[in-house]
This record gives sequence, structure tokens and C-alpha cells, in this order.
Amino acid sequence: QVQVVESGGGLVQAGGSLRLSCTASGRTFSNYAMGWFRQAPAKEREFVAAIARSGGSTSYADSVKGRFTIPRDNAKNTVYLQMNSLKPEDTAVYYCAAAVGPLIARTANEYGYWGQGTQVTVSS
Repeated sequence: QVQVVESGGGLVQAGGSLRLSCTASGRTFSNYAMGWFRQAPAKEREFVAAIARSGGSTSYADSVKGRFTIPRDNAKNTVYLQMNSLKPEDTAVYYCAAAVGPLIARTANEYGYWGQGTQVTVSS
């Protein structure tokens, strides 16, 4: 049974920073490609960032490139989403996901395991 659990959401002012954390259990953590997605009210879930199983490759949505990073620590079974220079349009529920199989995954349908989501609210 694979469990994905996010933490670290909250309320932050525009221009501020926030770090989300995510753990995935059930298999050796380095077997998972990991990703972050987000869903704002009345919008579809969208890709934010992904990192390869080894951590050697990352991918970002254009909207967050240069502001967000997705480091992972396989020794701690944890992936992070470091969010800097936050904007009100970053407000959403953020989901962490784990994929078994691909080296890195950029689309939601490649991910088989999802967390419950954590709310991030950026005030103007």
C-alpha cells in the first residue's frame, strides 16, 4: 500500500515563500518519480513540477519556472516544493503524487498515487 502525504501549506503574503513537504511510503522511495500538481477553485488540476527518481532531472511549468524548485532527499523519503516570490495566482490546493515506472513524469495520468492535498493561499 503506497501512501503519499503532504504537509506545509498555509497562508502567505504575496512575495513570500513557503515550502511544502511530501513523503511516499510502500516502496523504496528512490523507485518513485515524484511530482506536484495544483488545483485552483473552478479550474482543472495542473502540473507544477516533477523530479526524476534519482533527482537528476527536473521539470517545471512555465508559470513557476524560476520561482519554484523541487528538491528531493531519498535518504529522508521526502520531496519538497520550495515556493518563492509567491503570487496570488499561486493560490490553490497543492497535490503531491508518486509514479512507479517512468524516470520522470509530467502528466497526471502517469501518476498512480496521490496525496490528499494541502491548501496554499497567497494574499495580495
